[in-house]
Amino acid sequence: MKSRVTAELWRLGLAVLWFGMVGAIGFIEAPLKFLAPGITIPLGLGIGRLVFTALNISEGLLLVALIAVSLWPRAARPAKDRLLWLVGLAVLFVFKLAVVRPPLNARTDLVLAGADPGQSAWHYVYIACDLVTLALLLVLAFQAARAVRGLVGARPDPDQAPRPAAA
Repeated sequence: MKSRVTAELWRLGLAVLWFGMVGAIGFIEAPLKFLAPGITIPLGLGIGRLVFTALNISEGLLLVALIAVSLWPRAARPAKDRLLWLVGLAVLFVFKLAVVRPPLNARTDLVLAGADPGQSAWHYVYIACDLVTLALLLVLAFQAARAVRGLVGARPDPDQAPRPAAA
C-alpha cells in the first residue's frame, strides 16, 4: 500500500511541476520578454530559443520520470486507461519536438541572419500543443490525486480515535 501511495505522489508531483513549467515559461515568460526595454525581435528570439530548448529538455526528463513511476513498481502501476493519457502526452511531446520545433528553429535562424520570413502559423501550433499538454497534465494530476485520496482514505488513521457510533 505504501509503495502505491508513494508512486501516486510522485505522479502527482511530476505532473504539477511540468504543468507549472510550461505555464510559466510558455504563457508568461515568452510573451513578456518582448515587452522589456531594449529587447529586439532577434534578441528575444535568441533568448526564447535557449529558454525553450531548456524547457524541452526538462519536459523530456519529466516525461521519462513520469513513465518510470507509472510502470515501476509493477504493483503500483495504474490502470491501462490512465496509462493511455500518459501515452497521449508522450506522443504529443514527440510531435512537438519532431514536427513543430524544426520549422520554428528554421524561422528563428532566418530572423537571426537578418531575413524577414513573415508570419508563421507554427507559433500557434506550438501554443496549441502546450495547451493540450497542460490539459493532459491536469488529467494526470487529478487522477493521481484521486488515487492518493482513495488509498489514504481507505485505511484507518492510527492517530485518530474511533468515532462513536450514532445512537
